[in-house]
Amino acid sequence: MSKHNSSILLDRDNRNRMLRLFRMFAPHLRPHRKQMLSAWVCMLGATAMYLLQPWPVKIIFDYILMPQGEVELPAILQGMSLSAMMGWIAAAVLVVALLRGLFGYGQAYLTASVGQRVIASIRTRLFAHVQRLSRSFHDENHSGDLLLRLTGDIQLLRDLLVNSMLMVSERSLVMIAVAGVMLWMDWQLALVALTVLPALMLISFRVSGQIKQATRRQRRKESKTANILSETISSVDVIQAHAREDWEDERFARQHGASLQAGLRATRLEANLSRVVEVILAAGTAGVLWFGVQRVLAGALTPGDLLVFTAYLSTFYKPVRKLAALTSRMAKSSVCGERLLNILETEPEIRDALNARPAPALQGKITFRHVGFSYRNGKPVLRNSSFNIEPGQTVAVVGESGAGKSTIARLLLRFYDPQVGEILIDDTNIRNYTLDSLRRQIAIVLQEPHLFALSIRDNIAYGKPDATQEEIERAARMACADNFIRALPDGYGTILTERGASLSAGQRQRIAIARAMIRDTPIVILDEPMTGLDHSSEAEVQQALDRLTHGRTCLLVTHDIQAAHRCKQMLILKGNRILTAYNNPEMVSGSIIKTTAVPQGDLS
Repeated sequence: MSKHNSSILLDRDNRNRMLRLFRMFAPHLRPHRKQMLSAWVCMLGATAMYLLQPWPVKIIFDYILMPQGEVELPAILQGMSLSAMMGWIAAAVLVVALLRGLFGYGQAYLTASVGQRVIASIRTRLFAHVQRLSRSFHDENHSGDLLLRLTGDIQLLRDLLVNSMLMVSERSLVMIAVAGVMLWMDWQLALVALTVLPALMLISFRVSGQIKQATRRQRRKESKTANILSETISSVDVIQAHAREDWEDERFARQHGASLQAGLRATRLEANLSRVVEVILAAGTAGVLWFGVQRVLAGALTPGDLLVFTAYLSTFYKPVRKLAALTSRMAKSSVCGERLLNILETEPEIRDALNARPAPALQGKITFRHVGFSYRNGKPVLRNSSFNIEPGQTVAVVGESGAGKSTIARLLLRFYDPQVGEILIDDTNIRNYTLDSLRRQIAIVLQEPHLFALSIRDNIAYGKPDATQEEIERAARMACADNFIRALPDGYGTILTERGASLSAGQRQRIAIARAMIRDTPIVILDEPMTGLDHSSEAEVQQALDRLTHGRTCLLVTHDIQAAHRCKQMLILKGNRILTAYNNPEMVSGSIIKTTAVPQGDLS
């Protein structure tokens, strides 16, 4: 393919991207039409003031300082003394400046106000969308990169949607109006001034493409830097415990250096564009001055006309200069918009089927029927796996690390869907239920309970937002948490630190159990709930878990063989398959699953 054809395809691709961006994000501007219209009115007023600004100076030169022959003053100034005339001219200068300032303030304020509201609307939409994307999306995208897109990229997008739109309109309007006046004053001189525009447009177009490429590289590097920051902050205990601060410093410095180099590349391109624009505009100004002086000497223009024309030329070239600088900003903004667009165009893999209905009150019967599943790496985790759990049964899921124990829980919650087979609850395929109604009837307690930087009351009520204080306290008592909560300075109103780090592991786990308890669901998933607890906490947590699982269908994912032996049945994962058995201590030794398990089948 020729270079010319490649350039055409690239231009077409860029246009398509811009159209996609505006189609996706322009609806966020519609609620602010009145403010945008007001900003446009202010823009028109400011433009009018730009056009009026040079004329008082022309009057001073052509009618007062350097009158040529018999000149007739404007009607408003006739019959005035020189001092009165200068007073009127000075007042006109002040009024024009005042009105230009007021119109400029109105435009700037309205633009900033709309920009902030639009960005808040887009961020809210993105946040809601990211929350509802499937677990596979979050497995493949780092939190640091997502945070960068939801913060920095959105701020730059504002330049494209609001600021750039109004600025391009304003600068274009000023240029058209000023060009019209210059053509009216002297079309030959005006053509000299306009000859620089084609070269400026060509150079700006070429450099903007280079800036886009450099910005894409920069944002990718910054995403990796943000990932390192996020990972380091969340793992500070591990880093300090292994005395790896210096190594992490070097890793961050290397990545940050790569990001810096990519940013400098974009900065150099912007600086080169600005330098070339200044040189071209200086050449245009020199041409106008040279030809303008010839016109004055020939009597075609007065000195005042040339002075006004050069003032208009400065007014004309100023928006040209700003539009050239705006080219680089729009290139950066469009790259950030594309990154956000990629998220919004990502559809959740797991979503409600067209015929999905709300789940009724479930009894808790769970059936896996010939289920096969693998993650994106393609390696099978489960293969032709079947089992059946009757309502009210507690079943342990045991197996070696990586055997797929937690995968069973994720499939039951529909974080993923199996590629083969089906999963049923109460003899109904869970895909026939809406996601919300399914997940509202399943409680889960994880190995590392995630508590929010909210009050203990809010953390427990997270499982049931409309819970009363009495219900919250009852759940805490059932979870053996009420005593230590009341001993805290603010009791149930105590605000936790991030991830509940101000509490012990056992206390965090008991609050998580209270959160599950208050949901009162027919199905409970326990994923390694006793890991990392000391002996003093184990008894209280176990007592809370016994209360939580009583009368409910419970799936206990565990490495703890003693915990597994408390259950009457086990699911033993080995070789990508599930082997079902009644509890038999001879079958399990440590975390190694022996091969003498009975075939998979019904646990009832």
